[in-house]
Amino acid sequence: MSYLIAVTVLWAFSFSLIGEVLAGEVDNYFAVLTRIVLAALVFLPFLRRRGLAGRDCLALMGLGAVQLGVMYVFFYQSFLLLTVPEVLLFTIFTPVYVALLDDALEGRFHGRHLVTAGLAVLGAAVIRYRNPESAFWLGFLVVQGANLCFAAGQVGYRRLSRRLPAALPGHATFGWFYLGALVPAVLAFVLFGEAGRMPTTVGQWLVLLWLGVVASGLGYFLWNRGATQVDAGTLAVMNNALIPAGLLVNLLIWGREADLLRLSIGAAILGGALWYGLRGGRGTVGSARPDPARA
Repeated sequence: MSYLIAVTVLWAFSFSLIGEVLAGEVDNYFAVLTRIVLAALVFLPFLRRRGLAGRDCLALMGLGAVQLGVMYVFFYQSFLLLTVPEVLLFTIFTPVYVALLDDALEGRFHGRHLVTAGLAVLGAAVIRYRNPESAFWLGFLVVQGANLCFAAGQVGYRRLSRRLPAALPGHATFGWFYLGALVPAVLAFVLFGEAGRMPTTVGQWLVLLWLGVVASGLGYFLWNRGATQVDAGTLAVMNNALIPAGLLVNLLIWGREADLLRLSIGAAILGGALWYGLRGGRGTVGSARPDPARA
């Protein structure tokens, strides 16, 4: 749980940095590729193949390609169509995808997970609900593509972590995740990238460095670690905890407008959803054999 909270605070800054510094200024596909390359470089020194089955390497690469590579292509495109608060608003459906995908893969249905995810959606909707104009629906669909990729990657990693060798620490295998993410990132840049829209300021390069090394490199590793230690309902709630956190950063640092009353009410609902999910007492998913080396 502590991992998820820490990464929520970390990622709260990413929304504003992308929307306020990079969107419309730096080629989206170059930004995605740079961010993933830097994240991969963080973990390549620790990468180990010995002791890891070939199918698990491919599974990690596949999850990285979906959760990070394809997701980022959708995500960065959304900032050209929507404002930062609108992108945050449209991420409210991620918890539903997390809960439903988890139940579908496990061959069961837990009403508590769906209720928890629904409460998380309600809390996020209270924070940033307003009737979008018709022009925003394309942005909505693009964000949903990102949400589905992010949810699928989280649920898939939680499932895969059950069979990864306990003797291998997480940082020794997570490099495969980033190598997989490089595949769609490279293809997207080659096919759609604009070489004339590279970063032109020191600030833009510094933002890319931060997003690649810290937000992506450390952030996704810690988030997926945390995802293996909580149940699907709690994971669903934490996905939407990014919304009030991101809005606070956008308000306090960038001076954007936000309804503080809605923010407070929505945050209270999210807190209640988290309490409800934790009260279920299902324990951690995928942690039948806890190992400190994998934390």
